[in-house]
Amino acid sequence: MKNYSKLGLFKSRGRLNYEPKNIYRTPFQRDRDRIIHSASFRRLKHKTQVFVNTEGDHYRTRITHSIEVAQIARTIAKYLNLNDDLAETLSLAHDLGHTPFGHAGEFALNDCMINHGGFDHNLQTLRIVMFLENKYLKFNGLNLTVETLDGLLKHNGPFKDFSKLDSIIGTKNFKNKINFHHNTSLEAQIASISDDVAYNNHDIQDGIKAKLFSLNELIEINFFKEIYNSYKKNIKRDNKEIIIYQIIRDSINLMVKDIIKNSIKNIKENNIKKISDIQKNKKQTVIFSKKFLSIEKEIKQFLKTKMYNNKSVLIKNNNGKKVIKKLFKMITNQPRKFIKVSDLKTDQYRSISDYISGMTDRFAIQLYKSSI
Repeated sequence: MKNYSKLGLFKSRGRLNYEPKNIYRTPFQRDRDRIIHSASFRRLKHKTQVFVNTEGDHYRTRITHSIEVAQIARTIAKYLNLNDDLAETLSLAHDLGHTPFGHAGEFALNDCMINHGGFDHNLQTLRIVMFLENKYLKFNGLNLTVETLDGLLKHNGPFKDFSKLDSIIGTKNFKNKINFHHNTSLEAQIASISDDVAYNNHDIQDGIKAKLFSLNELIEINFFKEIYNSYKKNIKRDNKEIIIYQIIRDSINLMVKDIIKNSIKNIKENNIKKISDIQKNKKQTVIFSKKFLSIEKEIKQFLKTKMYNNKSVLIKNNNGKKVIKKLFKMITNQPRKFIKVSDLKTDQYRSISDYISGMTDRFAIQLYKSSI
């Protein structure tokens, strides 16, 4: 293990609304627990990762994906002696704002909201934790730490789209506690790249299970071919499925090793000694090496061709878009039937967007069918 604890966010600058400290848990453990106990997190169980929730019990959903991201993020953060509680929290929370039907649903809802500020699942995550999850008498939202909010907002780098931010969140609601132009923490960067590792590998596993492509097609990628060849002598008729698990497991392991080694290299080469050095660094510190960036690019292209652009997947995505657009039109025509009047008075279209984006796949389908 490497000790980069000086670069980790272990001390919190507080929350947007003051709360006394808890003697049993760190602020970041409390953030994690608030995420886990939220209704939005539970609903991820019935939200699409790639396959619609109704297609089978063994495909990944948003909640299983988020748990897998958290496991990978904890491994990296713990090895580097960073704050693994914060990395886990960000991983578990990163997809809270997703619509039903995955990115297809997000694109459809953004189309519906195009004249009303648009929709973005990352910013919707912040709406949820800042305003929509109401469990406390003294404030709206979950009142997460400034560090968690910063990581959720900037896990892909310094924030730039202030027009959308003002429309969906409102810059003033951060109470001048977020520096939008600085890079975010190593823990947030770890959560972001762990997301890539998880979905690249697990989408492959689900794609093979769904028979969208075969093992033989997968090992046309040299990276997977090399892993496969190391087990080739042990493959028999009755253990072919186990080989897939072994390939994916080794793939994740190799990617995690590369991230750790390359991040250490970047820390040294950029002379990063303290947290402010990370914040002022224009580039992400936690990234793949050039070799693995090339491998990742090849994997993403493979998944795009074989899986995301597969005819059956596209048909289901288009059906999902149709459901979202129909529901938006229906609720817009009768908003008081579905949404509190007090919410509608604040911002009718944003309230409708909140309501639809919070739906599970099956609830959206049921509501759509009842309207036909």
